Amino acid sequence: MGNTITEKILMAHTDLKEIRAGQLINAKVDIALGNDITAPIAIKEFQKAGGKKVFDKNKVVLVLDHFTPNKDIDSAQQCKFVHEFAMEQQVTHFYEGGQVGIEHALLPEKGIVLPGDLVIGADSHTCTYGALGAFATGVGSTDLAAVMLTGELWFKVPQSMKFIIKGKMPKWVSGKDLILNIIGRIGVDGALYKAMEFAGETIGKLPMADRLSMANMAIEAGAKNGIFAPDAITKEYVEPRAKRPYKFYSSDADAVYSDTIEIDAGKLEPQVAFPHLPSNVKGVSKARNIKIDQALIGSCTNGRIEDLRIAAAILKKRKAASTVRLIVVPATPDIYKQAIKEGLIEIFMNADAVISPPSCGACLGGHLGILAEGERAVATTNRNFVGRMGHPQSEVYLASPAVAAASAILGRIASPEEL
Repeated sequence: MGNTITEKILMAHTDLKEIRAGQLINAKVDIALGNDITAPIAIKEFQKAGGKKVFDKNKVVLVLDHFTPNKDIDSAQQCKFVHEFAMEQQVTHFYEGGQVGIEHALLPEKGIVLPGDLVIGADSHTCTYGALGAFATGVGSTDLAAVMLTGELWFKVPQSMKFIIKGKMPKWVSGKDLILNIIGRIGVDGALYKAMEFAGETIGKLPMADRLSMANMAIEAGAKNGIFAPDAITKEYVEPRAKRPYKFYSSDADAVYSDTIEIDAGKLEPQVAFPHLPSNVKGVSKARNIKIDQALIGSCTNGRIEDLRIAAAILKKRKAASTVRLIVVPATPDIYKQAIKEGLIEIFMNADAVISPPSCGACLGGHLGILAEGERAVATTNRNFVGRMGHPQSEVYLASPAVAAASAILGRIASPEEL
């Protein structure tokens, strides 16, 4: 009986010769991530446990991206605390100020996370890095503290679910639509503590930006991790970025899966997740005539240059409706610079968009895009729980950059086909 890619990566980080789903293991960690919300707690626990030096200054990553630029005194204090720790520990990968990108876009871009890695992060969307063929999962701040001390953590080996995607994706259908459709099919607990493994002819042609978007939202189905077997597309992305060795793993033909689900991508239209769950998914044709007050294009799910290009192509020579606040958030400084170079920022500004610095702020209802009572937003983010982006009586509809851009123009949820 063979192993899945998830089992192989976990096993490679132990001294075990065999591994099975449900087994408790202790594994060595390649990268441990914290941000300005979660790292302060971890640092305090690290210090409380008597920690003097992190296990490896090159493997602990600290990114101040959630409430920055500092939105108030409390956030400023937190950032100062993390900054002082990073300086004391001489952490190699510490990002603040003009270096800050949204963490789950920044780490792949910088080549910090690589295929075959075991990555933990005190942020639930750490599962993004599964797009590169890594095992990546979110943990609590106390677990991050344990890894900062020891470089190791215990895991229960997850069962794996296999999603085989076939067919040619229609125009305007993206990886975001695929993952929304999957979550709509299985529910927010449909992959509870399981690995979501994506395969099939459609996945083999899927660009890295779409893979990152899909792996990012595996947690919205309750998954432990989302993962893609690395291939030529992965290598093209990773090779110029990697500064250390990496390894490609793939599942054995006789690997065991708890479920196998096949999806025909050719039958999909752009998808929209209605409030207040990422699983409350309908096709965009069933979402029309829903008036919106805000459109947000960005986040760790859809703030990459490919996402901005799609949105700009739709917004070019058009304007956001006078009733809509359009907010665009390039996910990293390099993406921001590339968007300027390609003229995308000018297109957004001509469409009356507000351009935000790279930040998680609007997505989690922190700052830079808070919703008032009764307001509705269409957002390229990953969550639409009650109060996620502001007032508990506001509503968030999740969609792709294409749908968000078209909706901004028409003042209601819309498909680009309507323009």
